Parts: sequence; structure tokens; C-alpha cells
Amino acid sequence: MNIELAKSYGFCFGVKRAIEIAQKSSGAVTYGELIHNPLEIERLKRDYNVGLAKSLNEISSEKVIIRTHGITKEDREALKDKILIDATCPFVTKPQQIVEKVSKEGYDVVIFGDINHPEVKGVKSYAVSDRVFVVLDIDQLKKIKLKERVALVAQTTKKLVQFLEISNYLIQKYKEVRVFNTICNATFENQDAVKELSQKADVMIIIGGKNSSNTRQLYLISKQFCNDSYLVENEDELEAGWFYNKNLCGVSAGASTPEWLIQNVIEKIKQLKDDYGNN
Repeated sequence: MNIELAKSYGFCFGVKRAIEIAQKSSGAVTYGELIHNPLEIERLKRDYNVGLAKSLNEISSEKVIIRTHGITKEDREALKDKILIDATCPFVTKPQQIVEKVSKEGYDVVIFGDINHPEVKGVKSYAVSDRVFVVLDIDQLKKIKLKERVALVAQTTKKLVQFLEISNYLIQKYKEVRVFNTICNATFENQDAVKELSQKADVMIIIGGKNSSNTRQLYLISKQFCNDSYLVENEDELEAGWFYNKNLCGVSAGASTPEWLIQNVIEKIKQLKDDYGNN
């Protein structure tokens, strides 16, 4: 059995930047998970003394790192007396700024994303009115009565195809629609790469946090083309039976997955295939 990595995988620019910031901020705490990968968060705590506060009440340090996904405008205001270290991904800051600007100009704002995702909560909070709506698909959008002027942004890790469906619907229905493509390029590249690889592999391993939206998207794309696709957080979750009688194992990883973890998984796959006598 051969093992092939996707052409594009793993850490994106925003995550690399956040990790570098955290590693230089010993003694600080992150408000919310810095990235959606629990094993990397454990490493930062162990090796760099970077803590984690899941609520404002848990913050005891004077130095607070703002997570990659950003925080709400209200939470930022509540932390104004702290030393803020901003690790918000620039691609997340962009929709925050757009939503604030267009809502001031009187547009209804539609956010294509998961209403419970921290990035979306942060972006939504920058609207200056209550005319901001979060949707996952056209069916949800059809239930909303919008004004004639509409602005559309997207969660950075969403699928472009679905974003285009929503934008096309809005353009056909409303007089003035401003569309801001805020999906991250790294997301496109990783998704395209996993789509290509999963069409020729007979088993796919996607590595990343189970709470990571972009990792989940990679898994769902892979599953469309390769039924034997599996999402794992680490090498301990691999099962030997997945690789029995397989010829090509494809591997990809979410934007919050560190290289050391990817290599651990690949080494375990090699061990398992050898145990099965696959060459």
C-alpha cells in the first residue's frame, strides 16, 4: 500500500501566525481555544506556559491572547484593561470590518456560516444594527424577509460552491446585493487537493480536531469520492482494518493540524500496513 499526501494540507497562514505569537507569549492565556486542535493547545501549555480560559471569569493573567477565530466586540471591550495580544487571523478580521461598515451604511447583512462557530459570533457582533442574519443554506435564507439592500459575507472555512448558490439567489431576488468573498484561499487549496486525491485513493485519512470546521469540510468532501474516509485527531484512533487490501492511502489535514501530528499519523499507518503485510 502506498501513502500519498494531498498537494495542499495542514497549517494555514493564520494558524502559523497564531502559533508563533503564542510561543512568544509565555504566561499569557488565550480567551477561547487559540486554534481548533486540542493536542496543539496542550503542547503550547506544556512547552510555552500558555494557558486557556474558556470564559471571561476564568481569566487571571494580565496578558490575554485573542484566538485565531477572533472574539466578539463586546468581549474585546470587557478586556480593555488587559494586555491584549491579537492573534486573530487577518482573513477573519476582514469580514468583521466589512460587516461593521456595510451595516452602518444601512445594508441588511447575511453571513453564510455556522451561527455557533466562534468566528461567526465575532463577525456578527460587529454589526451596528440587529439586521444581521446567519444562514447555512438557501432554505434558511428563504425564511428571512430582507430589505432591498443586502450584503453577503462568509465564514472563512465554508465551501465556495454553497457560497455561490446563496449569492446567486440573493442577486436574483433583491435590488442591490454586495457580495464579499471572505472564504480563505487556503481553504480552497486544501479542499481542491483533498477532492483530487480522494478520487484515486481507496482509503483516506483526514487529520484534525473533531471541533474544527475546516477539517470537517475536508472529511465530507473526501467521503463523497472515497467511501472509506476517516477523520482522526491522532494516531491512536487509527484502526488496522481500515488498510486491509488497500492500494493507495491518501492523507490530508485541517488548517489547525500541526506537522508533528501529521507525521505521527503517517508513521502509524506505515506500521499498520507492515503488520498486515502490505508492501
